[in-house]
Amino acid sequence: MAVTLRLPLLSPPFYDQTAILRRQPHLHKLRQLSCSRRDAIILTSLVLPAISLAPPWSAAATDSPEKEKANVSSRNPFLNGIANTKSWSQYIGDGFSIRVPPLFDDIMEPEDYNGGLTYYGDKAKPKPFAARFASPDRSEIVSVVIKPSNLLKITFLEAADITDLGSLKEAAKIFVPGGASLYSARAIKVKAEEKLKTYYFYEFGVDKQHVALVAAINSGKAYIAGATAPEMNWENDGVTLRSSAISLSVV
Repeated sequence: MAVTLRLPLLSPPFYDQTAILRRQPHLHKLRQLSCSRRDAIILTSLVLPAISLAPPWSAAATDSPEKEKANVSSRNPFLNGIANTKSWSQYIGDGFSIRVPPLFDDIMEPEDYNGGLTYYGDKAKPKPFAARFASPDRSEIVSVVIKPSNLLKITFLEAADITDLGSLKEAAKIFVPGGASLYSARAIKVKAEEKLKTYYFYEFGVDKQHVALVAAINSGKAYIAGATAPEMNWENDGVTLRSSAISLSVV
């Protein structure tokens, strides 16, 4: 059974720097983290081959009216592992929004917000991340990546929903790196504007990192939110990171 949830309408896109989190003066020194292992896990999960899918495949169910799932029934242990994110800052980007964990810093550089064009109107090199946030010690990262869906699966038709990439199990070949230990996988259906939008959720471990990943498609673009932390941190911070990833909404 799949999750059916209601998604509240969002206001027009904007970026309010103070509403998200204050930028810190030492962030330029932290730019060297842009090619860290956590980032590589998110990026390479888009292209690496299939893994052996030993864990059972299932879907959560709830009647919760919000995408930020809280106080849900104990019949749904997966959703009980999600925090209420309504009080968190909300980042609204190009076609998506995501809730930012408390105390996380925005570690995108100002030039990363330019719209993918040079000053002369030519297309610039695509930026790897649409949004990036980090814990104060930079050991935990929340990122959003946007990719054309036809780069994930060759097709002549524009993908309109994540299901166009295949089933939850089939799409794991795209989003979960080879050799990873898959802990959980869910298909979540969200109701927005009287339509159902499907999100695929995967949680896995790879290279001593624990990852919660949520993917959705809208108008031929794939939106992938990933929250990563060292395995040793997940017991304490896993609910927060998982909740941030699952708060991803495409608009």
